Amino acid sequence: MDKPHAVVIGSGIGGLTAAVALHGCGWRVTVLERAASLEPVGAGIALAPNSQRALDVIGMGDEIRALAAWQGEGGMRAPGGRWLSRTDSAAAAERFGGPMVLLHRATFVDRLVARLPEGAVRTGTPAELLDPGTAGGAPAVVGTAAGSIEADLVVGADGVNSAVRSALFPDHPGPSYAGFTTWRIVVPAPERPFAPHETWGRGALWGTQPLKDGRSYAYGAAFTPAGTRAADNEKAELMRRFGDWHEPIPSVIAAADPGQVLRNDVYHLIDPLPSFHRGRTVLVGDSAHAMAPSLGQGGNQAIEDAIVLAHHLAPGGDLGAGVAAYTADRLPRTSAIVRKAARASRLVRLTSAPAVALRDALVFAVSRFGPGLVLRTFDGTADWTPPRHTYAAPRQANTAPTGAE
Repeated sequence: MDKPHAVVIGSGIGGLTAAVALHGCGWRVTVLERAASLEPVGAGIALAPNSQRALDVIGMGDEIRALAAWQGEGGMRAPGGRWLSRTDSAAAAERFGGPMVLLHRATFVDRLVARLPEGAVRTGTPAELLDPGTAGGAPAVVGTAAGSIEADLVVGADGVNSAVRSALFPDHPGPSYAGFTTWRIVVPAPERPFAPHETWGRGALWGTQPLKDGRSYAYGAAFTPAGTRAADNEKAELMRRFGDWHEPIPSVIAAADPGQVLRNDVYHLIDPLPSFHRGRTVLVGDSAHAMAPSLGQGGNQAIEDAIVLAHHLAPGGDLGAGVAAYTADRLPRTSAIVRKAARASRLVRLTSAPAVALRDALVFAVSRFGPGLVLRTFDGTADWTPPRHTYAAPRQANTAPTGAE
């Protein structure tokens, strides 16, 4: 009980990874989750090489790489089925030092929770930041229905509509609508094999990706007014919007359970926060830098946050200097990626036939020079390496390098 105590508000990817990383470097951790159970929504998460290298620090990198399902070619298509660009999984792995790994969120959450002490995660426990504390003095205070908890550190990981963020920065405008809504489904794999793809249409896109467990994860997006919902059900809406696109899209939609189709409007923090910390309280993941899913980096950046945070907060160190270093490391990088994701989403926003034809022609022309040019758009993002680690679990053989040792 003499270990410093970190309270994490929220049990999403960023919150759980932060708990694992802090626990690994000597903190006592408590995760407070308002939901009654840790049953993640039926959606996938794509873990890019940058987050895999972050996971190397806590001994999970190879475990995650073993779940990679994408082999061979994939790429971008037009709704009629024409390939606009092709990307080889081996080329991507060679360029960025690891494969792209797509897995069900439930799988990842289960593996993170397994690395925490029994009882560290408390479900059915709504929490409120009562006092952020002072770095050199008073502890932070978190309120729950069972009473207040004093903490040496509070990690706000409560998502895009973060109450912790609002408490720290009440004058910040908060998240704004990114202009589009998304759908996500997990279904049995289609009978006929398919190449992983993302298909861009007029003001809409669709992606179908294989999972290691034999299922498929699919997602759609369309530019619509905020708050729009189908008059009947979202499966029917998907069929109306994407049912005449190339296979396997119609078959994947047909296989979906109407009650399991997730729809969410996308909000992002296009106006960056002034800081990711105040006193003894820090923000990670969507609480700090919610972004459009255009680059597939939301969860990856949350994982990076967690590892960098733990790196700067070894027990016994100067907490004030540690949280300030965390902000200095993470705020510029994540702000740039939020802006880059917003720019990428504009390419899908195009609806006029001439603009879409020009976009597709440019993508096709660039791809003719090889996958390297397409992959280059992820330079500076997927090739990130974590800071020197001081608390890592024993390194496994064949683990990708994690930066200067």
